[in-house]
Amino acid sequence: MDSPSSGLRPVHSEAPAVHYLQQTFESAHQLRASDIHFEPFENFYRVRLRIDGVLQEITPPPFEFREHIASRIKVLAHLDIAEKRLPQDGRMSIGLHNAQKLHLRISTLPTLFGEKLVVRILSNDLEKLNLDRLGYPASAQSLLRESLEKPHGMILVTGPTGSGKSQSLYACLHLLNKTEINIASVEDPSEIQLPGINQVNVKEKIGLNFAATLRAFLRQDPDVLMVGEIRDHETADMAIKASQTGHLVLSTLHTQDAPSALVRLRNMGVATYNLASSISLISAQRLVRRLCRHCKVPALVSSSLLKNLGWQTSSVDTPQAPQFFSAQGCAQCHKGYWGRIGIFQLMPITPALQNLILQDAGRSVLTAQAEKEGILSLRHAGLLQAALGVTSISEVLAHTTH
Repeated sequence: MDSPSSGLRPVHSEAPAVHYLQQTFESAHQLRASDIHFEPFENFYRVRLRIDGVLQEITPPPFEFREHIASRIKVLAHLDIAEKRLPQDGRMSIGLHNAQKLHLRISTLPTLFGEKLVVRILSNDLEKLNLDRLGYPASAQSLLRESLEKPHGMILVTGPTGSGKSQSLYACLHLLNKTEINIASVEDPSEIQLPGINQVNVKEKIGLNFAATLRAFLRQDPDVLMVGEIRDHETADMAIKASQTGHLVLSTLHTQDAPSALVRLRNMGVATYNLASSISLISAQRLVRRLCRHCKVPALVSSSLLKNLGWQTSSVDTPQAPQFFSAQGCAQCHKGYWGRIGIFQLMPITPALQNLILQDAGRSVLTAQAEKEGILSLRHAGLLQAALGVTSISEVLAHTTH
């Protein structure tokens, strides 16, 4: 499991903990886990894998291994092994038995009974950065590509943590990544390395934040800028101005839906005329679990239930003969599901929406106008995936609101 750059050899007393870690990483890879949680408590030690967005407990190591495991991971991630009072973040790579390599992001947190560690498993598989594989329907892809072809303006991707925003942004950058285009991104931290794109990780301790990096980018003749997240007025203001001066800017916000992004930016202090003139598209998204194709079973759904859920048949993506399914579970899947797919609400900023933005319209008014223009809610976008047999109605309801 040793990192090629570390040159470390485990001492004999640590060998069982090293072996357990190696087996855990192997299992996490085989089960397609996105995260591993190592959690110390007063009388027990818990290890959980996040598979398809759901945490599942696995066999833990002996209680006395907890400090060896924390120390081993911190050494491989080049963290301060003596510092147990403050959170730390790092990265590491480990080799698997099949000659593959896992790239990992490490986060430590001091708790009452020791250090909790969360290991994020990163993917550099560029083939996954495909709009079809991410779940974008044809109409959404058309809107997104149209905005990406504009020479300037801002595209925002919104949603809570773990909703797949970074994957969507990387897919957009992958589409734009050409020799004749200068692309730069600033992230906290970068999750996928994209050859040909200048990627920078923020370092708040030394003043290398989003805004400072954006200012440096603008001095290097960029065509496309990606800002990992807009967190404050300074970053928002810099990104907006960049989009108004001949640059295409992509970024993310933590909001519940597309209209809420406009309200959030306004609350940050961004002037309404800047919002109306610079933003071209807002995409809200969630990740829902895919039904296992081996064991999913047909589900009878009443028309009254669909009506109560807001089901419409006016969308160009609506299937002619919807067939809903539910999860069952088999040896091939995890509780009836296998993998995840995105559901999306794409809201282009039309002249009508621009006028409402200039009038300081609230979320409800913006949402009503979006619906009037045929923009689907996240709930309806999820129901479309359910009607295609991709996911279940219960999964959609768990991740969306009206």
